[in-house]
Amino acid sequence: MLAVRVVVRGRVQGVGFRAWVVQRATELGISGQVANRADGSVGVEGVGARGALERFVAALRVGPTHARVEQVEEEWFEREGAPRGGVHGFHITR
Repeated sequence: MLAVRVVVRGRVQGVGFRAWVVQRATELGISGQVANRADGSVGVEGVGARGALERFVAALRVGPTHARVEQVEEEWFEREGAPRGGVHGFHITR
């Protein structure tokens, strides 16, 4: 399976960003997690098919209506099995 870790910076906390990420991931059939980070950014980890993950990252670059995405860092890698901790589906953590 292909996986991607993404850090999204900008106005991304307190604007419904994490719930929006869960909705996009679920629509695309991606497993993983999203969490607010102490520095004000949002961390995302997703596992799925290449095309779905590419659409997902493209959506993260835009974000929901009330967010303002300023920077997106992405790290792609191969992963065997489910995301960290055996999580299936897509979940908000922390």
